Amino acid sequence: MIRSKRKALGQHFLHDQNIVRKIIALAGIRPDETVVEIGPGRGILTRALNEAGAKLFAIELDRSLDEPLQKEFKDSPNVRIIQADALTYPFEDLPAPFAVVANLPYSISTPLLFRLLELRSRVSRMVLMLQLEVARRITASPGTKDYGPLSIGAQFHADPRLEFIVPRGCFKPPPRVDSAVIRLRMRTTPKVAVKDETFFFRVVRAGFGHRRKSLRNALKDGGFPADAVEEALDAASITAGNPQRRAETLSIEAFALLADTLFEMTK
Repeated sequence: MIRSKRKALGQHFLHDQNIVRKIIALAGIRPDETVVEIGPGRGILTRALNEAGAKLFAIELDRSLDEPLQKEFKDSPNVRIIQADALTYPFEDLPAPFAVVANLPYSISTPLLFRLLELRSRVSRMVLMLQLEVARRITASPGTKDYGPLSIGAQFHADPRLEFIVPRGCFKPPPRVDSAVIRLRMRTTPKVAVKDETFFFRVVRAGFGHRRKSLRNALKDGGFPADAVEEALDAASITAGNPQRRAETLSIEAFALLADTLFEMTK
Protein backbone atom coordinates (compact mmCIF):
# COMPACT_ATOMS: atom_id res chain seq x y z
CA MET A 1 0.00 0.00 0.00
CA ILE A 2 1.21 3.49 -0.83
CA ARG A 3 0.51 6.33 1.55
CA SER A 4 1.04 9.71 -0.04
CA LYS A 5 0.63 11.74 3.16
CA ARG A 6 1.34 10.29 6.58
CA LYS A 7 -1.16 12.57 8.29
CA ALA A 8 -4.06 11.94 5.99
CA LEU A 9 -3.04 8.37 5.13
CA GLY A 10 -3.88 8.97 1.47
CA GLN A 11 -3.75 5.50 -0.04
CA HIS A 12 -3.30 3.70 -3.34
CA PHE A 13 -3.89 -0.04 -3.25
CA LEU A 14 -2.06 -2.59 -5.37
CA HIS A 15 -4.51 -4.67 -7.39
CA ASP A 16 -2.31 -6.43 -9.96
CA GLN A 17 -1.95 -10.11 -9.07
CA ASN A 18 0.90 -10.57 -11.53
CA ILE A 19 2.98 -8.07 -9.55
CA VAL A 20 2.15 -9.95 -6.36
CA ARG A 21 3.29 -13.24 -7.92
CA LYS A 22 6.57 -11.62 -9.01
CA ILE A 23 7.18 -10.26 -5.50
CA ILE A 24 6.52 -13.66 -3.89
CA ALA A 25 8.80 -15.42 -6.39
CA LEU A 26 11.54 -12.85 -5.80
CA ALA A 27 11.23 -13.17 -2.02
CA GLY A 28 11.64 -16.94 -2.15
CA ILE A 29 9.66 -17.51 1.05
CA ARG A 30 10.25 -20.88 2.71
CA PRO A 31 7.44 -22.64 4.61
CA ASP A 32 7.34 -21.51 8.26
CA GLU A 33 9.84 -18.70 7.61
CA THR A 34 9.18 -15.59 9.69
CA VAL A 35 8.19 -12.64 7.49
CA VAL A 36 7.30 -9.05 8.34
CA GLU A 37 4.94 -7.09 6.11
CA ILE A 38 4.58 -3.35 6.63
CA GLY A 39 1.45 -1.61 5.41
CA PRO A 40 -0.67 -4.61 4.30
CA GLY A 41 -3.55 -2.33 3.30
CA ARG A 42 -6.36 -4.49 1.92
CA GLY A 43 -4.29 -7.64 2.17
CA ILE A 44 -3.43 -8.56 -1.42
CA LEU A 45 0.21 -9.34 -0.55
CA THR A 46 -0.75 -10.65 2.91
CA ARG A 47 -2.86 -13.41 1.35
CA ALA A 48 -0.05 -14.44 -0.97
CA LEU A 49 2.49 -14.54 1.88
CA ASN A 50 0.09 -16.64 3.92
CA GLU A 51 -0.38 -19.04 1.01
CA ALA A 52 3.41 -19.31 0.70
CA GLY A 53 3.48 -20.66 4.26
CA ALA A 54 5.08 -17.69 6.00
CA LYS A 55 4.78 -17.06 9.71
CA LEU A 56 3.60 -13.55 9.08
CA PHE A 57 3.59 -10.41 11.19
CA ALA A 58 1.67 -7.73 9.27
CA ILE A 59 1.92 -4.22 10.72
CA GLU A 60 -0.85 -1.79 9.78
CA LEU A 61 -1.20 1.74 11.13
CA ASP A 62 -4.66 2.57 9.79
CA ARG A 63 -7.37 1.30 12.14
CA SER A 64 -9.96 1.30 9.33
CA LEU A 65 -7.80 -1.26 7.48
CA ASP A 66 -6.69 -3.15 10.57
CA GLU A 67 -10.21 -4.24 11.53
CA PRO A 68 -11.08 -5.95 8.20
CA LEU A 69 -7.67 -7.65 8.18
CA GLN A 70 -8.18 -8.91 11.73
CA LYS A 71 -11.52 -10.42 10.70
CA GLU A 72 -10.20 -11.97 7.50
CA PHE A 73 -7.20 -13.65 9.11
CA LYS A 74 -8.63 -14.49 12.55
CA ASP A 75 -8.65 -18.20 11.64
CA SER A 76 -5.18 -18.14 10.02
CA PRO A 77 -2.78 -19.40 12.72
CA ASN A 78 0.33 -18.23 10.86
CA VAL A 79 -0.84 -14.64 10.43
CA ARG A 80 -0.73 -11.97 13.10
CA ILE A 81 -2.15 -8.56 12.21
CA ILE A 82 -0.64 -5.83 14.38
CA GLN A 83 -2.13 -2.34 14.59
CA ALA A 84 0.96 -0.20 15.13
CA ASP A 85 3.27 2.45 13.72
CA ALA A 86 6.16 0.70 11.94
CA LEU A 87 8.49 3.60 12.73
CA THR A 88 8.23 2.92 16.45
CA TYR A 89 7.25 -0.76 16.55
CA PRO A 90 9.74 -2.93 18.56
CA PHE A 91 10.96 -5.22 15.77
CA GLU A 92 13.55 -6.44 18.26
CA ASP A 93 10.77 -8.45 19.94
CA LEU A 94 10.07 -10.53 16.82
CA PRO A 95 11.69 -13.94 16.31
CA ALA A 96 14.86 -13.64 14.28
CA PRO A 97 15.94 -13.92 11.61
CA PHE A 98 13.03 -12.54 9.63
CA ALA A 99 12.54 -11.41 6.06
CA VAL A 100 10.78 -8.15 5.25
CA VAL A 101 8.42 -8.24 2.26
CA ALA A 102 6.40 -5.08 1.92
CA ASN A 103 4.85 -2.40 -0.22
CA LEU A 104 6.13 0.49 1.89
CA PRO A 105 4.14 3.67 2.47
CA TYR A 106 5.90 6.34 0.40
CA SER A 107 5.91 8.95 3.15
CA ILE A 108 8.01 6.87 5.56
CA SER A 109 9.98 4.64 3.20
CA THR A 110 13.39 6.26 3.76
CA PRO A 111 13.36 6.49 7.60
CA LEU A 112 11.80 3.04 7.78
CA LEU A 113 14.49 1.57 5.53
CA PHE A 114 17.21 2.96 7.78
CA ARG A 115 15.39 1.64 10.84
CA LEU A 116 15.39 -1.83 9.31
CA LEU A 117 19.05 -1.53 8.31
CA GLU A 118 19.85 -0.81 11.96
CA LEU A 119 18.27 -4.21 12.70
CA ARG A 120 20.33 -5.91 9.98
CA SER A 121 21.61 -8.63 12.32
CA ARG A 122 17.97 -9.78 12.69
CA VAL A 123 16.91 -9.30 9.05
CA SER A 124 17.79 -11.96 6.49
CA ARG A 125 16.73 -9.99 3.42
CA MET A 126 14.22 -7.41 2.23
CA VAL A 127 11.99 -7.23 -0.82
CA LEU A 128 10.39 -3.80 -0.92
CA MET A 129 8.17 -1.83 -3.23
CA LEU A 130 9.05 1.85 -3.19
CA GLN A 131 8.57 4.99 -5.19
CA LEU A 132 10.69 4.55 -8.34
CA GLU A 133 12.70 7.68 -7.61
CA VAL A 134 13.65 6.37 -4.16
CA ALA A 135 14.50 2.92 -5.53
CA ARG A 136 16.85 4.50 -8.06
CA ARG A 137 18.55 6.54 -5.36
CA ILE A 138 19.04 3.48 -3.16
CA THR A 139 20.68 1.50 -5.98
CA ALA A 140 22.55 4.35 -7.69
CA SER A 141 26.23 4.21 -8.64
CA PRO A 142 28.84 6.96 -8.17
CA GLY A 143 28.81 9.61 -10.88
CA THR A 144 25.05 9.47 -11.47
CA LYS A 145 22.49 12.12 -10.57
CA ASP A 146 20.66 9.74 -8.21
CA TYR A 147 23.76 8.87 -6.17
CA GLY A 148 23.84 10.38 -2.70
CA PRO A 149 23.62 9.73 1.05
CA LEU A 150 20.70 7.30 0.62
CA SER A 151 22.73 5.24 -1.86
CA ILE A 152 25.73 5.07 0.46
CA GLY A 153 23.62 4.45 3.56
CA ALA A 154 21.82 1.50 1.97
CA GLN A 155 24.84 0.03 0.19
CA PHE A 156 27.04 0.28 3.28
CA HIS A 157 25.02 -2.41 5.06
CA ALA A 158 23.24 -4.20 2.21
CA ASP A 159 23.50 -5.17 -1.43
CA PRO A 160 20.44 -3.51 -3.00
CA ARG A 161 19.22 -4.27 -6.49
CA LEU A 162 16.36 -2.77 -8.49
CA GLU A 163 14.48 -5.79 -9.80
CA PHE A 164 11.53 -4.39 -11.76
CA ILE A 165 9.37 -1.32 -12.25
CA VAL A 166 5.70 -1.28 -11.26
CA PRO A 167 3.59 1.08 -13.42
CA ARG A 168 1.20 3.40 -11.62
CA GLY A 169 -1.75 1.67 -13.31
CA CYS A 170 -1.21 -1.35 -11.06
CA PHE A 171 -2.78 0.63 -8.22
CA LYS A 172 -6.28 1.88 -7.49
CA PRO A 173 -6.50 4.80 -7.57
CA PRO A 174 -3.28 5.22 -9.57
CA PRO A 175 -0.63 7.44 -7.94
CA ARG A 176 1.16 10.17 -9.88
CA VAL A 177 4.43 8.24 -10.01
CA ASP A 178 5.64 4.76 -10.86
CA SER A 179 6.99 2.34 -8.27
CA ALA A 180 9.75 -0.26 -8.25
CA VAL A 181 10.58 -3.42 -6.37
CA ILE A 182 14.05 -3.75 -4.92
CA ARG A 183 15.77 -6.64 -3.17
CA LEU A 184 18.31 -6.05 -0.44
CA ARG A 185 20.63 -8.78 0.78
CA MET A 186 22.05 -7.93 4.18
CA ARG A 187 25.83 -7.79 4.49
CA THR A 188 27.40 -9.67 7.40
CA THR A 189 30.00 -6.90 7.55
CA PRO A 190 29.86 -3.34 6.13
CA LYS A 191 30.87 -2.84 2.51
CA VAL A 192 33.96 -1.00 3.74
CA ALA A 193 35.68 -0.84 7.12
CA VAL A 194 35.79 2.60 8.72
CA LYS A 195 37.36 3.83 11.93
CA ASP A 196 34.18 5.52 13.15
CA GLU A 197 30.84 4.83 11.45
CA THR A 198 29.10 7.89 12.89
CA PHE A 199 31.92 10.12 11.68
CA PHE A 200 31.88 8.42 8.26
CA PHE A 201 28.22 9.24 7.72
CA ARG A 202 28.76 12.77 9.01
CA VAL A 203 31.35 13.24 6.25
CA VAL A 204 28.98 11.76 3.66
CA ARG A 205 26.11 14.04 4.68
CA ALA A 206 28.36 17.09 4.67
CA GLY A 207 29.80 16.19 1.27
CA PHE A 208 26.33 16.08 -0.26
CA GLY A 209 25.03 19.02 1.77
CA HIS A 210 25.59 21.38 -1.16
CA ARG A 211 25.62 19.28 -4.31
CA ARG A 212 26.53 22.19 -6.58
CA LYS A 213 29.61 22.99 -4.55
CA SER A 214 32.99 21.29 -4.68
CA LEU A 215 33.59 18.59 -2.08
CA ARG A 216 36.13 20.75 -0.23
CA ASN A 217 33.71 23.66 0.11
CA ALA A 218 30.81 21.40 1.06
CA LEU A 219 32.87 19.83 3.85
CA LYS A 220 33.91 23.23 5.13
CA ASP A 221 30.30 24.41 5.07
CA GLY A 222 29.44 21.20 6.90
CA GLY A 223 31.47 22.26 9.91
CA PHE A 224 34.84 20.63 9.30
CA PRO A 225 37.94 22.80 9.88
CA ALA A 226 39.24 24.25 6.61
CA ASP A 227 42.85 23.27 7.25
CA ALA A 228 41.90 19.68 8.15
CA VAL A 229 39.75 19.40 5.01
CA GLU A 230 42.59 20.58 2.76
CA GLU A 231 45.11 18.29 4.43
CA ALA A 232 42.81 15.25 4.34
CA LEU A 233 41.87 15.73 0.67
CA ASP A 234 45.54 15.98 -0.19
CA ALA A 235 46.63 13.03 1.98
CA ALA A 236 43.90 10.80 0.56
CA SER A 237 44.57 12.00 -3.01
CA ILE A 238 40.85 12.69 -3.41
CA THR A 239 41.14 15.92 -5.39
CA ALA A 240 44.43 15.24 -7.15
CA GLY A 241 44.05 16.59 -10.66
CA ASN A 242 40.57 17.97 -9.94
CA PRO A 243 40.37 20.53 -7.11
CA GLN A 244 36.66 21.08 -7.86
CA ARG A 245 35.69 17.43 -7.53
CA ARG A 246 32.18 16.90 -6.17
CA ALA A 247 30.84 14.36 -3.68
CA GLU A 248 28.77 12.40 -6.21
CA THR A 249 31.96 11.24 -7.96
CA LEU A 250 33.33 9.46 -4.87
CA SER A 251 32.84 5.75 -4.38
CA ILE A 252 31.98 4.43 -0.93
CA GLU A 253 35.59 3.27 -0.63
CA ALA A 254 36.85 6.77 -1.42
CA PHE A 255 34.51 8.28 1.14
CA ALA A 256 35.78 5.78 3.71
CA LEU A 257 39.39 6.74 3.02
CA LEU A 258 38.55 10.42 3.25
CA ALA A 259 36.54 9.99 6.46
CA ASP A 260 39.26 7.92 8.13
CA THR A 261 41.92 10.48 7.17
CA LEU A 262 39.80 13.38 8.39
CA PHE A 263 38.92 11.51 11.56
CA GLU A 264 42.59 11.11 12.48
CA MET A 265 43.18 14.82 11.88
CA THR A 266 40.26 16.07 13.94
CA LYS A 267 39.99 13.67 16.86
